[in-house]
Amino acid sequence: MRLHLRDTGPKAAPALILLHGFGSSLQTWDDWARDLEADHRVIRYDLPGFGLTGADPTGDYSDHRSIAVLLVLMDLLGVARASVVGNSMGGRIAWTFAALNPNRTDKLVLISPDGFASPGLDYEATSKAPLMIRALLYALPSFMLRDSLAPAFANVDAMTDALFTRYRDMMLAPGVRQAVVDRMNQMALVDPVPLLKAIRAPTLLMWGRNDGMIPFANSADYLRALPNATLAALPGVGHIPQEEAPTTVSIVRKFLDR
Repeated sequence: MRLHLRDTGPKAAPALILLHGFGSSLQTWDDWARDLEADHRVIRYDLPGFGLTGADPTGDYSDHRSIAVLLVLMDLLGVARASVVGNSMGGRIAWTFAALNPNRTDKLVLISPDGFASPGLDYEATSKAPLMIRALLYALPSFMLRDSLAPAFANVDAMTDALFTRYRDMMLAPGVRQAVVDRMNQMALVDPVPLLKAIRAPTLLMWGRNDGMIPFANSADYLRALPNATLAALPGVGHIPQEEAPTTVSIVRKFLDR
């Protein structure tokens, strides 16, 4: 498959891999990347099924497939180990990767990660894309997309017209809407606790206190399970701090530089 990828910063510097969330793209990291690439090799890409990567030709959107793609990408780029940063769905992929591949993980940054069951979504149960998501195949009204993005921001003004247009354009990229439906139809959560307990990488957990997508209270579940984690609670911030409050990169830099 072909990946839309950006690989910036000194190639000999410590590697940092950034994994975006559901419905997003590598551009979500633009502000953070500009800061971090000064002394890190920053690798970010549109996950299969999103952005300019588009549909995975295998049609497989499982976490197992996402991790297999990441491992092959690291091998192709000559990256033996990396610190991994993941937001939301990307956070779930990041912590699963770290649990299964400790020899390839330096540090871990989880930003409002997905993974614990919620009402209506049990472990090992395959979900079904809701009607609103299935309707994406036929139309993408701007009001519907705005409504779906709004809970991600504590400050509604943070979702600028330019930001909204980028999200809409990426959703309209070839094959993406079908891939979004397919991914949701294939999603099956596993009990995260055994995997989280196996992670030995130093972990920074970042969570917006005003997250309208995955509640801040979920951070307690991660802190109970992760053996080597610290929490950075972000007041007045929602689900996507790298876009809403880009200066939070200073917290990440402090953690990576420790």
